[in-house]
Amino acid sequence: MVTEVVKRLINVEEYYKMAEVGILKPDDHVELINGEIFEKTPIGSRHAAVVDHFAKVMNQLFEGKAIVRIQNPIRIDNNNEPEPDISLLTYRPDYYSSAHPGPADLLAIIEVSESSIRFDREVKAPLYATHGIREYWIIDLDTNQIEIFSKPQDDAYTETRIFRPGDEVLLMGKKLSVKELLILG
Repeated sequence: MVTEVVKRLINVEEYYKMAEVGILKPDDHVELINGEIFEKTPIGSRHAAVVDHFAKVMNQLFEGKAIVRIQNPIRIDNNNEPEPDISLLTYRPDYYSSAHPGPADLLAIIEVSESSIRFDREVKAPLYATHGIREYWIIDLDTNQIEIFSKPQDDAYTETRIFRPGDEVLLMGKKLSVKELLILG
């Protein structure tokens, strides 16, 4: 008789329990993806600057229309609670104080990538597409481009567009300069 090895995945409740009892420490930079705990890559200075600048621009453009959430959890389902660099959420006066936002609340997810580019494309993109996240952006700092994935179907996005410095991108009907978002001077 052949016995197959089965991976034991955890759910969000178990993930929180691990933090509660001290297995996960407050300064651990981790996120739950597909039932597995992943360490997040360290944030470099340009990465942090792009996130902060992008958030400032979005807060100005969408004040009172959407909530800009920075590196905070979103609850995709019972086995997934990623912490994207930026989440653009449907506006709610309580700012999601009663529960983390879920797929229906997400207008767009933006990841700023350097060393995590493969993970963002190969793991996070299918996860977000599977759960119907309308738009997923990867800001690739190594190539100075923005990849925008849209039209999710099953576990993939059916449309991918690439924007470079000199281009403009649209987010909720607002034009944004790629060069400005990438802080290229």
